[in-house]
Amino acid sequence: MNRNEWVSSAVQFAEQHEARSLEQLKALLRIPSVSTLPEHAGDVRRAAEFVAAELQRIGMEHVRLIETTSPEHPAGHPLVVADWLHAEPGPDGKPQPTVLCYGHYDVQPAEPLHEWVSPPFEPEIRDGNLYARGAVDDKGQMWMHVKALEALFATGGGKLPVNVRVVIEGEEEVGGEGIAAYLRQQGEQMRADVALVSDTEMFAPELPTLCVGLRGMIYTEIEARGARTDLHSGMYGGAAPNPLMALAEILTQLEDREGRILIPGIYEQVQAPTPAELAAWSALPFDEESFRTHEVGSPALTGEPGFSVLERLWARPTLEVHGIAGGFTGAGAKTVIPARATAKVSMRLVPDLTWSDTYERFRQYVLSLCPPGIELDVRLLHSGEGLVLSTDNPYVRVATESLRAVFGKDTVFVRGGGSIPIVADFVQLLGMPTVMMGFGLPDDNLHAPNEKFHVANFYRGIQAIVRFLGGVGA
Repeated sequence: MNRNEWVSSAVQFAEQHEARSLEQLKALLRIPSVSTLPEHAGDVRRAAEFVAAELQRIGMEHVRLIETTSPEHPAGHPLVVADWLHAEPGPDGKPQPTVLCYGHYDVQPAEPLHEWVSPPFEPEIRDGNLYARGAVDDKGQMWMHVKALEALFATGGGKLPVNVRVVIEGEEEVGGEGIAAYLRQQGEQMRADVALVSDTEMFAPELPTLCVGLRGMIYTEIEARGARTDLHSGMYGGAAPNPLMALAEILTQLEDREGRILIPGIYEQVQAPTPAELAAWSALPFDEESFRTHEVGSPALTGEPGFSVLERLWARPTLEVHGIAGGFTGAGAKTVIPARATAKVSMRLVPDLTWSDTYERFRQYVLSLCPPGIELDVRLLHSGEGLVLSTDNPYVRVATESLRAVFGKDTVFVRGGGSIPIVADFVQLLGMPTVMMGFGLPDDNLHAPNEKFHVANFYRGIQAIVRFLGGVGA
């Protein structure tokens, strides 16, 4: 059986076993592997064991959990790693390339729970979509890799057409510290000719898409402290500092009303998109009004003036406040001046804005805004670099051919506004070309209530990955 016949047989196997693959995914989605909440540490491990067991079953070798806990990282969650490195050389005698398949099995918290139509960890299919926390980010997309490998093993007599390494982490949603440390210590165990990542989205339904850029980020926590203890506002109001008011004052000075970040020097090193990239973006089927009404759902769009929506999403730094805590928030009234308050603030970064320099600028600027009577701490919770990938390599060409075979359309190249911290490490530390081939949709509600994954895209993603793995070898 030649390689083309092998790929065709594997695609047919995947099609014949679609229902079973979906039921397995549902079982994984029922595990609430919320990496940021300590009370779910056992669930996170259970999800890792679920994935490892399936990798073992389908034929991957050296399947194991790598612990990431350390004194510096006490809340670490395990990596799932595996490999199969016995691909037969090509007709010219050259060894087959090695592909690193990356994904993550951890998920975001599901709150606010009352906004879910169906419970977040009880998967439900409605209108052709699978609803559950983690359905598309990233359990569903990660599971496509596992099922593609299964199809190739099953139709290839227990072999794969290329060498494969698999690494699936449990901390992507909290910054990926564990996998970053493992890469720095054991980088050779992850080295490959190309990394394949499915943790991104298609630009529009039925439009095959490769993501070629990501924003980096810093995620911080600002703590403001005033009095030693909470105080009665009637007795001390007018004399005691109020940390909540201090935070409000600081936060409103981080960005102006039009969306320009006010941290000094933040725009000096921003790398602009190329004219060719801007021209390609302008040709995408993007309707700003539809984006506002169907995806954002707000009365108006906001952001830095002078730039298109796609530029603001993909190529400009941004700053967001994610939460403020302090004082009394229960029902009824309690006239308290809180002793302390916190705010969680992140920045998305673009190429040439390093996280370390940006964090230091952010920290110094926040401290300079400290009102009288208040003490401030600025803490970095996690970070990652942004990057733009080259498309001039054979792996991107194979990816576009694989997508065309499945969708019958040419691939578009976009950037992503989010962050996948390990991708920058793959490129910058290991020198690995990386293909970000995702199958989510813009309205899949990542990190929000009613997260979903279009079931047809789950199936097509498996087929595209089968074709990619079959196409990168000789």
